Amino acid sequence: MTSPIKLQLPLAHEELAHLSAGDEVLLSGNIYTMRDAGHKRCMEYLEEHGKLPFNLAGQTLFYAGPTPPAAGRPIGAVGPTTASRMDFATPALMRAGIVATIGKGKRSEEVAYACKETGAVYFAAIGGIAALLAECVQTSELIAWEDLGTEALRKLEVVNFPVYVEIDTKGNDLYRNIESES
Repeated sequence: MTSPIKLQLPLAHEELAHLSAGDEVLLSGNIYTMRDAGHKRCMEYLEEHGKLPFNLAGQTLFYAGPTPPAAGRPIGAVGPTTASRMDFATPALMRAGIVATIGKGKRSEEVAYACKETGAVYFAAIGGIAALLAECVQTSELIAWEDLGTEALRKLEVVNFPVYVEIDTKGNDLYRNIESES
């Protein structure tokens, strides 16, 4: 068994190009959380201004809604939400500069194509371990859209946040590979 690949955020396209679907990765640095409502607002901003808001270009989006601080940590829990719900926005956000996304579950063929087209990746995080993932979070900062509650845009500083490459920059898709083998 190989050791996880350790990556420092933000990620460069050159670093992402070396990853393959199925690679185990530990992320350290800043990630941004957004869910459905945040994606809708982000898309509205992109359409109106022609660029991503809040310096999100070159960043990693985590499809999650962190809970309020608890147990002496900056957040109580943070787990991935179903990524396919964000498929309506992901290709446009990748074309605008998002380099990686984190969620759980399969993505559409359009997202796999956008990864290939833009050199971005989709990381899968394990669902059901939100309290454990929260232990990787060092800081949490509200960036925008406080009215969205847990779906607001937040910046989390993480250390050794565990993920797997689900779709790599070549468009290889771990879930589709597994399905075709069975």
